[in-house]
Amino acid sequence: MKIAVEGCCHGELDKIYETISYLEEKEGVKVDLLLCCGDFQAVRNEGDMKCMAVPAKYRMMQTFYKYYSGEKKAPVLTIFIGGNHEASNHLQELPYGGWVAPNIYYLGYAGVVRYKGIRIGGLSGIFKSHDYRKGHHELPPYNSDTLRSVYHIRNIEVFKLKQIHMPIDIFMSHDWPRGIYNYGSTRELLRKKKFLRQEVETNTLGSPAAAELLAHLQPSYWFSAHLHVKFAALMQHPPKGNAAPRVTKFLSLDKCLPYREFLQIVDVPERPGSSQGLEYDPEWLAILKATNSLQRTTPHPWNPPENNGLHERWDFKPSEEAMMQVIEDLSGELAVPDNFSRTVPPYDPNKPQPHATPSYNTNPQTTELCATLGLTDIYAWSGHGGDKVQGSGVGEEEDDDDENSIGSVDEPSEYPTDISGLSNSFNPDEITIEDEWEEEVGEKGKEEAESRSDSKGDKAPTLSVGEIHTPSRMVLPKPKSDESPTHLPNLMNLPPPTHSTPVAAHPHSEAEREGLCEGSDEDATAARILKRTSDESGDPGSRGTTPRIKRRNQVIYTTVEDDECED
Repeated sequence: MKIAVEGCCHGELDKIYETISYLEEKEGVKVDLLLCCGDFQAVRNEGDMKCMAVPAKYRMMQTFYKYYSGEKKAPVLTIFIGGNHEASNHLQELPYGGWVAPNIYYLGYAGVVRYKGIRIGGLSGIFKSHDYRKGHHELPPYNSDTLRSVYHIRNIEVFKLKQIHMPIDIFMSHDWPRGIYNYGSTRELLRKKKFLRQEVETNTLGSPAAAELLAHLQPSYWFSAHLHVKFAALMQHPPKGNAAPRVTKFLSLDKCLPYREFLQIVDVPERPGSSQGLEYDPEWLAILKATNSLQRTTPHPWNPPENNGLHERWDFKPSEEAMMQVIEDLSGELAVPDNFSRTVPPYDPNKPQPHATPSYNTNPQTTELCATLGLTDIYAWSGHGGDKVQGSGVGEEEDDDDENSIGSVDEPSEYPTDISGLSNSFNPDEITIEDEWEEEVGEKGKEEAESRSDSKGDKAPTLSVGEIHTPSRMVLPKPKSDESPTHLPNLMNLPPPTHSTPVAAHPHSEAEREGLCEGSDEDATAARILKRTSDESGDPGSRGTTPRIKRRNQVIYTTVEDDECED
């Protein structure tokens, strides 16, 4: 089975599907499934754009709305997880997953499904320690805090995934499992992304929660994105009992832009006799039923039950009887129903509504699944008050500081080495989200200027798709053990797609600063793109091992939320 894996989507569905179509024609293959590793941006209309954590000038409709409205249909089954640039009010309608458009399926906050017998799991969002132990309390319209906390991973989702015992074939997360860079070419990673050096050297890059799941699940493949760089690694896990040690092939990919390594095709063996469609996973649904009473919709810290004598139950691994009950609840039909329905009007280019407000709607798919399995629609529950301490949930200024949250003094973070929440305390030098976004771009200003000066006055030649070769073969390092895993199948090369985002009208100086951010990554100067293919480093002499930072307090760089554009 041919599975196409894509990094950060950023709403560029047209270009991603065009690239897949090109590969199919060129290689004479048929792609069965597309997996997107976050920043999907399922924006339905102008109201949804206001629920996405990007500065206003980078909010663009992109192309998802065409698939939501029915103007287009995804040519290949697409499964995705959420990242840190999402239409959060849309995804919150589907906490347990569901169709966001025909043939495009969201896995939910966390989820596991089956396709042609292959078990595919995922965890949406990114890790931030100061929100990790909270419930899903956010509701639209979001304030400046909840606009970002809404996509932060919660410990309840990780706890659910840790109840899985049956093998997982493929797992997706947006940010990387912490420490995975030690199992690949770290030198090549730091050559491309110099500003990651400090986090790599201090082992603080990535999500400790994802690292915990990687050690527990040990999937055959783990796909990620977020850092906008292609990186492969091979991790051999310690053996469990008398079983042979398992090997996880890790791959992170770039965002969808011209001449960037954002798509990879992997050949995964099908399981004979399996169903041909998308199916629910009985073990996962049984876990959802068993842990339903643990759901919280408050901002107050909560720790999952553990075997410490304080909880009646701490093991929620489903029994065979529980899984059979799930199948009975579904009347023996595991196929995911084709029950997509629109809950808001789609964007109409002929009738723009720039003043549209964010919508809050329950989704019939979630309502139906909850009724069938006896689950709680936590989005609806939160909107109606949820837990007694929840209050209205809308417009409240939640205190994100763990030290000031109820119970946090007695319940420290379960990841004591994590520093991702330190920037939460008040600091007069802190940079706002918009300044941070622009600063990430500004770090490459000199590099971009040099590229432009080199090509000044020269018109780049027009090249067809087939005339440029973009290396995209998944080259994995040798496993750091004596046992060699099975060889990977041959993977295919990618064409350099064009970019569908319209160029915003900015002054020249503004364009130079914003040229590398999403929504402005247009092939504005073909000469610059041809000179800097997927190599991000530019002229070695133009930058040191760490980028120049314009902050008044440079220390904030290591702790300020990295929810913005990474490059």
